[in-house]
Amino acid sequence: MIARVSLEIALRREFDYAIPPELAGKVDVGSRVQVPFGPRKVLGVVTAVAAESSLANLKPILKIIGAQTLVTAKVLKLARWIADYYCCAPEIALKSVLPEAVRKEDAGWQERLFVRVLPASGEFPKLPKRQQEVWNLVEEHRGMLLSELVELAETTAATVRKLEDKGLVSITNEISERDPYAKETILASQPIVLNPAQAKALEKIKAAMDQPGAEGGMRNAELKPPDNTGHSALRIPNPVFLLHGVTGSGKTEVYLQAIAHALEQGKGAIVLVPEISLTPQTVERFKARFSSGKLQTLVAVLHSHLSAGERHDEWHKIRQSRARIVIGARSAIFAPVEPLGLIIVDEEHEHTYKQEESPRYHARDVAVMRGQMEGAVVVLGSATPSLESFYNCHKEKFTLLELPERVDDQKMPRVRVVDMRQAAYKEKGPPIFTPQLKEAITQRLEKKEQTILFLNRRGYSSSLVCEKCGHVCECPNCSLALTYHRPEQLLRCHICGWNEQVPKVCPNEKCKNPGIRYSGLGTQKVEDVLGKLFPHARVKRMDADVMRKKEDYRRVLDAFKHGEIDILIGTQMIAKGLHFPNVTLVGIIYADMALHQPDFRAGERTFQLLTQVAGRAGRGDIEGEVFVQAFTPFHPAIQYARRHDFNGFFEQELEFRKQLNYPPFSRVALLTLKGRSEDKVKFSAEHLKRELDKLKIELKDLIISGPAAAPLARAESFYRYQIMLRTRAMSRLSQALAKITETISFPDDVTLAVDIDPVNLS
Repeated sequence: MIARVSLEIALRREFDYAIPPELAGKVDVGSRVQVPFGPRKVLGVVTAVAAESSLANLKPILKIIGAQTLVTAKVLKLARWIADYYCCAPEIALKSVLPEAVRKEDAGWQERLFVRVLPASGEFPKLPKRQQEVWNLVEEHRGMLLSELVELAETTAATVRKLEDKGLVSITNEISERDPYAKETILASQPIVLNPAQAKALEKIKAAMDQPGAEGGMRNAELKPPDNTGHSALRIPNPVFLLHGVTGSGKTEVYLQAIAHALEQGKGAIVLVPEISLTPQTVERFKARFSSGKLQTLVAVLHSHLSAGERHDEWHKIRQSRARIVIGARSAIFAPVEPLGLIIVDEEHEHTYKQEESPRYHARDVAVMRGQMEGAVVVLGSATPSLESFYNCHKEKFTLLELPERVDDQKMPRVRVVDMRQAAYKEKGPPIFTPQLKEAITQRLEKKEQTILFLNRRGYSSSLVCEKCGHVCECPNCSLALTYHRPEQLLRCHICGWNEQVPKVCPNEKCKNPGIRYSGLGTQKVEDVLGKLFPHARVKRMDADVMRKKEDYRRVLDAFKHGEIDILIGTQMIAKGLHFPNVTLVGIIYADMALHQPDFRAGERTFQLLTQVAGRAGRGDIEGEVFVQAFTPFHPAIQYARRHDFNGFFEQELEFRKQLNYPPFSRVALLTLKGRSEDKVKFSAEHLKRELDKLKIELKDLIISGPAAAPLARAESFYRYQIMLRTRAMSRLSQALAKITETISFPDDVTLAVDIDPVNLS
């Protein structure tokens, strides 16, 4: 017998190895193995097992890593599709489906000393007071970690060992699972009675899960790559659904009851959330529902803020089928849930589902493909769906489920748009808080209600500008202004991380003006000004500068939930998914910040962000109010968001996309070349453009834009040029690009990155 192995070296090919007699019957598809490769020993994954090979004198597999196959055959098939479609080496795709904490040869469970009470034989001995107290603690807890016992009893390990010598307790090495939520107290919850719209949506999802075809997955259907609208062109009996529900419409309760149905069928579920900050609240709600009762199961969590040990243990809970529900960020789509009955992608429109380094997959689209491969139902949920997904409903590729009203007849918040041009004229400069917003905050503080203030820019000021000569302090590595961070008294680049001290005078040698001043604003400045305006208010900030530890999100959100914070300031991590009934006011400081970026999705993103942030208000008994401060108050994205009119925005935005042949009427591939020498990068881009022109013979609708300097022309000291390709036949273009990238040659210091279906054009 031989095994075909994909190595952890990106060589774009697999290698045959002999299975030695001592490993016969132990090597299977998905096994992690160590094999010889030249003078080295390398790790790899078995992708196939066969009776013989066309090659002679095969080297044998050295050993198997782990007792269980780590990659299921179904996930392995998904990794192959990712490699083909997203134009990357299969080895890189395989690495993405298996966390590093699991891939490591020395990865394993944590073993710790555990103390348990032994059954008494004969008369219980009289113990010294200290030993008796320790024994009582062990009996009360029915066993506990030795380290915890020593701390709780304020004693030493020697005292516990004396109890062991007397045959009263046992001290053994046992596996201690590293559970990131072990210290949380979870109160069980029960299903909520659904309103008619929720019940209708749930019944359709359950009906799809009950279809006979769901059990067999793809069966004999042909698997095709995604079509021109972002998802698979394949038609199978299992719908993939789009659950379009306004903010506060109860989408999560539909998810919970749909998962319960999957568990009743003996299947598992994957729930994707776009932000780590949403995970604590989501985990709490799902654990509360499935922590007890006949559908009781462990809920595993997978995201980047877990320690390596926690990630290892959570992943193996899933692989061992002890955790049948998985919640996490984009990489959780590869969780080895088997059998898989349901995939939920919450806030499906979010760009954070897109991986920005190779393999540049989009977790939403991978979810759709995995659902097709495994016969699982996929539910994409959002109050502001992506144009691609909503267009798929119009083309009847998806089934649209709508929740048009908030639960319990709660009203949508009133949205007031404030023209910042008038405010700037009256106050001789743009204020951070307009009089209207200041008055609204004052009223909420008096009523003991809570406020959320949103600004999607961290730091204190966005730039440092000389009033005399116009000099702007820029990053030496990136074509970007440095942001002032006041607590550290530093100028910082948010691209490469460059730091430098704040200059006392203008750095321009010909100027040296001491009147250099801060321009623009960030969340730090909002917090500072807020403290001066409302000195008695309890204010907290949530952004990447302060949310550095995995406990920070949970700690701040718990404090806000329990009314310990009056005003929460934050970036987009507070913009969606959070449910706090006492929040009655939302202020959007600078609504059109992202509106004029060189990206065809700028209007869509602004509409989505405003709608999502506004949706945090009025989720309790009191009607919510939202103040939107904008310099372009009459822009369609702002006006449609003010009216909560998704359909109106969709129709006008679709017409704009159609005229310019942008998605969903075409697909986009973005090719980025970068290097230290701008001349070399530009020359390489022009050379690549000539090769791409040849593809027009085969792809008649191919549109090539560029080469041109990227919007962020220089990043991390690399010059960047881009070429944008648009076509309806992306699968054929992906295949052609794979051949070009393998054969074309560039200077040694110039690299090419291919991004299929990019969400960020900078």
